[in-house]
This record gives sequence, structure tokens and C-alpha cells, in this order.
Amino acid sequence: MFNFRKQLFYPIHVERQDPMFAKVLLEHYAGRNSELSSSIQYLNHRSNMPNRYVRELLGLLAAEELGHMEIIAVAIIKLGGPPLKCANSQGAPWVINYIDQSIDPITLLQVDMQAETRACQLYQQHLELTNDPNMKRMINFLVGREEVHKRLLQKAQILIRNIGSPEDFNELIYEYKMSLQVLE
Repeated sequence: MFNFRKQLFYPIHVERQDPMFAKVLLEHYAGRNSELSSSIQYLNHRSNMPNRYVRELLGLLAAEELGHMEIIAVAIIKLGGPPLKCANSQGAPWVINYIDQSIDPITLLQVDMQAETRACQLYQQHLELTNDPNMKRMINFLVGREEVHKRLLQKAQILIRNIGSPEDFNELIYEYKMSLQVLE
């Protein structure tokens, strides 16, 4: 199901090394509201999703979140950050408690939307901690992608509640794939 591409979702450039900002980005790498947490949560929720279309969407989102994690890793390295470990900016290791264990389809989609909202808020907070225009563009790119995820999860939740048709659910997958076209 997953494919590896050598090319990043977004090219990473830095004006100059900034180890302090690199340390801040560790929060997005493996903190509570990190790309690692999102990808594992989506994989877990995918396993508990009875609707095959939404299950596919969650798999696509999980794969993209892993791509975001890779973007953050490259940024941390280029900024002169510390060696990467699955730990947050304070050095606390990533823990499974960071992910939600819901099994009800409506609840797990709600939790996923909330996680996307928290990730966006964290990115917005950290946007102010750098003067590097390249890092600001990267963060804005990631915020934009998280907003796409949130919008698609909202649609999925509405479709499940309203017992949408297969065509309606197929539209979700199509919309996700079209959102990637602007990245190429």
C-alpha cells in the first residue's frame, strides 16, 4: 500500500543554520501533536474504519503524514539540529499515549480533525520563531496540507452520518488526489 519516493513533498532550503529553531521543529517530528503521532493515529484508525473509502483516505493521509515527518527531519538536519530521535523538543520520548484509540467511526474522525487543528495551531505558533523565509514557506505549506486533511475528514464524517453513496465517498478520494496535483 505504501510507496517510497526519493523526492520530498516539499523542497527544503535554509538561509543559515539555526539550531534553536531546529530544536523547536522536534515538536513536529515526534511530539504529542507531531507528524509521527498523526501518521500512527491514522494507521490505527484506518484499521478500525468499517467504510472502505474512508479507510483508503486514512491510509493516504497516514502516508502523507510520514512524508511530512521526512520534510521536518530534513529541515532539522539542514538547520544544524541535534541527531534525530523519536523525542519532542524537550527530549521526552514519543509515547503511544499520544494517539487516540477510538473505534467508533464518527468519534475517530472527530478526533482526527481535532488533531489536525492542534497541529495547525502548533505550526502557527512556531511560525513566529523563525526569520528564515524558507522555513516560513515550509510551515505555511504544511499548515495548508493539514487544512486539506481536516476538510476531507469533515466531509468523510458527514458522509458516514448521512450514509453517503459510493459515488460520494469516491469523490473524497478523488478530491484528495487532486489536492496533490498542485504539489507536482
